[in-house]
Amino acid sequence: MGSWSSLVTASMRVAYNARRIARSQSVRHHSALAQPHACPAPSTSANTDPYVFLAPHLEQMRTSLLTLLGSSHPSLNAIAQYYFLHPSKQLRPLLVLLFARATNGLGAEFPQVNWAADNARAHQQELDAPLTRKDILCDWNPSMPDHTASFETAFELRIPPPQPSPYTPPPPLLHQTHSQALTHTLLPTQLRLAQIVEMIHVASLLHDDVLDKSPLRRGAPSAPAAFGNKLAVLGGDFLLGRASAALSRLGSHEVVELIASVIANLVEGEILQMKGSGTEAAPSPSSSASSAIDLKDLHSSPSPPPSDKWSIYLKKTYLKTASLMAKGARAAVVLGGCREGEVWKEVAYAYGRNLGIAFQLIDDTLDFSSSTAQLGKPGFADLRLGLATGPALYAAEEFPELEAMIERRFGRDGDVETALTLISSSRGVKRTRELARVHAEKAREALMFLPRSEARDALEALTEGVVKRRW
Repeated sequence: MGSWSSLVTASMRVAYNARRIARSQSVRHHSALAQPHACPAPSTSANTDPYVFLAPHLEQMRTSLLTLLGSSHPSLNAIAQYYFLHPSKQLRPLLVLLFARATNGLGAEFPQVNWAADNARAHQQELDAPLTRKDILCDWNPSMPDHTASFETAFELRIPPPQPSPYTPPPPLLHQTHSQALTHTLLPTQLRLAQIVEMIHVASLLHDDVLDKSPLRRGAPSAPAAFGNKLAVLGGDFLLGRASAALSRLGSHEVVELIASVIANLVEGEILQMKGSGTEAAPSPSSSASSAIDLKDLHSSPSPPPSDKWSIYLKKTYLKTASLMAKGARAAVVLGGCREGEVWKEVAYAYGRNLGIAFQLIDDTLDFSSSTAQLGKPGFADLRLGLATGPALYAAEEFPELEAMIERRFGRDGDVETALTLISSSRGVKRTRELARVHAEKAREALMFLPRSEARDALEALTEGVVKRRW
């Protein structure tokens, strides 16, 4: 069996045997008013394979990430690490690292964040310290000192020893002129951000597999199937807690706000998917303390008119999938010293948003066109869950009888089978792929504002790889 990075590269089928573009030796200057740079049409012979380009960083990120997930409970350790042990596309951390490489050195505040990476809390050693801090009393973690792990006696406060204050050179002056030029480097904070977005993504998978009752994930039994629903939910919560602790160390309020809003978006998207519309009134709370939320209420709302179904579908797609890609990429550029008003973080957001929607549109077509073995999860899952995705919505324009099935969420006997027949006879899958390509092309156009680099070439190749993938 080949290495993990080779496996991912082969399965993504992006720009094989790509020759790397020679880096320009001239220094270019860019500002918030930067003009688009020449961006030729993508060519598989001239683009950089993104997975090959960053393979060492992705492998390092995946290996070191497991050390962030330590818990004193063996079951929680197992569930938290479960999905990380199976090969995955790792698209979200890939975007973070590619945008870091494509923009570091361009932001007006890059000298300050680069100095901080070497001399302040953003240093790799500080970032890699156990996420449960040893100066927090009465905590219990295998990485902590022995005296914190014992509950046999009352906890005794211990005065910490004095810490040396090593000399650090003064930071660059904020008023100094910064010559904008790519450094082709990654900051420790950006590497950690890549791990954080992957932790949040995996937490969402744990919760999704409980809600969807999915038996498979990445070609193996899903976490709920392997550990049960309760541990799967708790494992997802634990990952979000670990991600939050790591996020707090990055030293950027803007990044904390961006990533925290992603978690809210994931919840909003799931509720929107369950209800089918964003316009219904919320159910009134029950006065009974023992009453439980009836999930049927979330599914019984009136179906939106056909004209609104596409808008709701694409909004849900952004909230559940594209938000993490868009805001993760934007956060990477912020950590690279991009100041408000500079174009670089807008490029990252526009690219991530469009690529994320394209990615999910293709994912929705694969539910109809790929086998369970190829997907690593059950096929036709969306229809069986009562969800109308792009292929079904397009097919309904050709076969109006699908509208009634969509409104009742394919709930009658034979609905799923009939819908599959109609969708297969329609141009729904093809038209959804065409829409995905439109979004992918918009993502590629956004890159025109970035200076040419190997990282930008890899981002261009990714727009092609996302729409051509088969798993």
